[in-house]
Amino acid sequence: MREYLKYLKGDGVIWIITLLMLAFSLVSVYSFVPILVKIEGGTPFKYLFKHFIYVLIGFVMMYWIHKKDAKYVSQLSKFGFYLAIGLLIFTFFFGTKVNDAGRWIRIPFVGLTFQSSDFAKLALIIYVSRLLVKKKEQLNNWKEGFWPVILPIIVICGLIVKDNFSTAAILFAISLSILFIGKVPFSKIFITISGGVALLSLIVLLHKAAPALNLLPRYETWENRILNRMDDDQNVLDNAQALNAELAIYHGSFIGQGVGDGKLKEYLPEAYADFYYASFVEEFGLFSAVVLMMLYLILLFRIIRIGLRSDRLFETYVCLGIGILLLSQASVNMLVCTGVFPVTGQNMPLLAMGGSALIMTCVAIGIVQSIAYRQEKSKKEEANNEFAAL
Repeated sequence: MREYLKYLKGDGVIWIITLLMLAFSLVSVYSFVPILVKIEGGTPFKYLFKHFIYVLIGFVMMYWIHKKDAKYVSQLSKFGFYLAIGLLIFTFFFGTKVNDAGRWIRIPFVGLTFQSSDFAKLALIIYVSRLLVKKKEQLNNWKEGFWPVILPIIVICGLIVKDNFSTAAILFAISLSILFIGKVPFSKIFITISGGVALLSLIVLLHKAAPALNLLPRYETWENRILNRMDDDQNVLDNAQALNAELAIYHGSFIGQGVGDGKLKEYLPEAYADFYYASFVEEFGLFSAVVLMMLYLILLFRIIRIGLRSDRLFETYVCLGIGILLLSQASVNMLVCTGVFPVTGQNMPLLAMGGSALIMTCVAIGIVQSIAYRQEKSKKEEANNEFAAL
């Protein structure tokens, strides 16, 4: 392992955890796709090969990015932000629908799909981080400091919310967390939250008053997921996937049913993605689930440590944003599977089957590793200078 890690610069612990998860995702995806085979046909190997291609693309991009200085990421952040807006608008009008949600762009000729919100999440975190540095002396000023920082958040989250409320809500909360870390006055953040709640309430009222406008095409789905209770037969049917997820966790016990031996994964529509944690616990058990949670926490700790060690504010904000984003996605997946949160579409970073989500997670980790690599080089240069001075 040490022989190969010499080619991978940056934080060795993050590299080990990332590579282990990517390798393990090949095993788990192959095991968790029977329901997809039933619905769409094909063989488990077909989906394994597709996932392997995404893993390979993700690793290549992560390796390439980690060799570049993060200052180039900052310089390209504005372009990335406008590209994200363009992709989201294109998706709004021409997106491919999957499970009644038009979140995907179909890539011509290769038959693969790309979820534009996955790119937009990272692009927004990077752009807001740059703006916080650029406007740090003006954040108390509404016109010159605060509005230029908050408007990109409103625009991106507003474009995402129509078809993916959970992603928009999580991204909005993470963005506000970055603003708080960036010393934006809390009063302004509170006003933003209040304004966001009021605006969403107004849109919901308009949707209910004039359903023909179809302002929120997935509103009924959101309402059912939040308000449904297990009080009657209809609600039991509506929440069958949530019940199966909880049963899968129960059947997993301490050591699990074994690789490929889980049964309830065959009745979970998104066993390989949105309900990944339930399928994981069923086959690998509670002990492995605790290990998985620890790995994510270690990953978060190492990313935050890299951010706090940086002498560039932009890098600090980016690392904190990426770390919070990864942990939020993993936490929501676990909380949905255990019945704490209503059903929503957040998969497990680095583990679940998914093209754009996996690739953008690898890109995010590549950015963190580029920051760690620069710190590593600076440390070596300082040591060499001290040695030369002697």
